[in-house]
Amino acid sequence: MLDMFRYADDLKEACDRLVPSLVKCAVGACNASGHIMPFIPLHKGADGFMSQEQFRIFYWPSLRKLIIGLVNEGLVPQLFAEGAYNDRLEAISDIPEGKVVWWFDRTDMKKAKETVGKVACLAGNVPLDLLCAGTPDEVKAYCKELMDVAGVDGGFILSTGAGIQGSRKENVKAMMTFCKAYRN
Repeated sequence: MLDMFRYADDLKEACDRLVPSLVKCAVGACNASGHIMPFIPLHKGADGFMSQEQFRIFYWPSLRKLIIGLVNEGLVPQLFAEGAYNDRLEAISDIPEGKVVWWFDRTDMKKAKETVGKVACLAGNVPLDLLCAGTPDEVKAYCKELMDVAGVDGGFILSTGAGIQGSRKENVKAMMTFCKAYRN
């Protein structure tokens, strides 16, 4: 973190220099596995971790170059935005249209649909705490609201916001069966 203040230009250069290696590694891993969707967890980009200015200067430029590099190689990056990305939505909308999946954890999906949803597929946002401690009826109600907001006109994959570890079996089943029934 101190490098952002002491060595800002060196830090930006270092981030940019890593991009070609990251693209090459992702392409190699995807080729070896036969998958086209490299998974990119973004643990430190959430709102509150750094300021909006720091995000725009240090985080987003090299991540955007990585995304474009992967897209240019024929891959479909799956970006896992852990935490809330509400303040980042305008910035992260600056990507090639129809080439990326943004998997959100705790982001306002109405805002996400209005911004990122115009250029990318959206996924996620069913809270893990709801799956662990809620009831099947609460899960169904949440999924309905989420699908009514983020699923309008397609481009949305209903899924958890962050895995299913610790989830109640009946809640995961409720999420899956509701989704199948409601989409028709």
